[in-house]
Amino acid sequence: MPESIGDKPLWIVSFDKDGDVDRVGADALVAGVRQRQITDLMVFSHGWNNDRSKAVDLYQRWFGKLDTLPSAATRRIGYAGVVWPSERWTDEPIGDFAPAAAPTGAAAAGRRESVPAGAPTLDADTLRMLKTTFPDGAQQLDRIAELLGTEEPDHGTIDELFRQMREFSIATFPGNADSEGPDGNADTGFPPMLSADNDASKVFRDFAMELMRSGVDLDSAEGGAAGIGDLFGKVLHGAKEALRTLTYWQMKNRAGVIGEKGLGPLLGQLNREFPSLRINLIGHSFGARVVSYALTGLPDGLVPSPVKSVTLLQGAFSSFAFADPLPFDHNRRGGLAGRSSRVDGPVSVCFSSHDGALSNFYPLASKVVGDNAAGAHGDNPWTAMGAVGAFDVAQVELHGVGDDYPFAAGELINIDASNTVVNGTPPFGAHSDIVHENLAWIVVKASKLDTQ
Repeated sequence: MPESIGDKPLWIVSFDKDGDVDRVGADALVAGVRQRQITDLMVFSHGWNNDRSKAVDLYQRWFGKLDTLPSAATRRIGYAGVVWPSERWTDEPIGDFAPAAAPTGAAAAGRRESVPAGAPTLDADTLRMLKTTFPDGAQQLDRIAELLGTEEPDHGTIDELFRQMREFSIATFPGNADSEGPDGNADTGFPPMLSADNDASKVFRDFAMELMRSGVDLDSAEGGAAGIGDLFGKVLHGAKEALRTLTYWQMKNRAGVIGEKGLGPLLGQLNREFPSLRINLIGHSFGARVVSYALTGLPDGLVPSPVKSVTLLQGAFSSFAFADPLPFDHNRRGGLAGRSSRVDGPVSVCFSSHDGALSNFYPLASKVVGDNAAGAHGDNPWTAMGAVGAFDVAQVELHGVGDDYPFAAGELINIDASNTVVNGTPPFGAHSDIVHENLAWIVVKASKLDTQ
């Protein structure tokens, strides 16, 4: 039996790291669409911060918002949630999509309240989770965990941490070794922060500095024998944060594979079985990348496309993914250039300036240390869609429920959600503050659920 949202079904479909679908869930979805004569299927993919139970909780609460909004009586709506291997760190400060309280005190006044850092070591649960999620990198993860627990770290410790992270990156995503940066795959491949030309201490210090700028108090954190007041203590905290960002980068790579090799072909199957089924895609964080790359995995020649809208919530991938050409290299184009034409409706790019994960840490992983390129939507290739929107795309403010948007088929639109996506704690800010009626309303209007 599927889960439910009110009186409507919620099917869960799982994919492995290679994009292979769990046929039990996929077959249940196909059978359910047929039995219930679904006309409109809403498909949501979670991002980096979910195991299955948290993903299902997110879908129930987000679709729960959507389900209360007006829809035409002729629509028979079904919900589907994607589950893919991208589990969170156990010390992850993001609130797991729990309802966030309004900011008060210093936060309400625009000042950042600091939070204490934990130890720079990897706890046993996090290490176990990482080895389960990235089995090909288990050997490197064990060694990284040992190095992060070094009592008297020195330059040799830091250099080996850097080497182990490089080896982990290549082991878990072999294509990384030949990456050129944010090119035709829209910034997949080898994280530029791990370039062999970079200085390990400088990379990790940059992460430590960003932690402190975001409101994490390293000076009073648990330190280990090195003492957090010591330079190397801070560098170890930066190294731990770099590892966190690296594992999320690998999940981003995985998200594109799952979208193209897994979800896209499944949508093609649904179209073959139910040619009139209207499919609407929603993705959060790296899940936005899953649903975007599903467009690449759709069979060619579907006119009109069965995908009637795509809504990207705090998308954790390149702002230039849809660009043609890339503004910093006119000989190349984004990995999703032209793919919006595979949507018989709009592609809505929702972003927020309060997303610390994408405004601060994503660029650190993406840039080559010392790169002084221009800021967002200039010549800097290291900007995230969920922080600044998509490059060279018309922009509007997030509206209230009941309002219209200037949507057009096959075209992107940036929607600045900074007036709503505001709540969160350091260092990642409002990245997961997405369960709001006015965000769900975007999907209602984009999919035309409220029309006959």
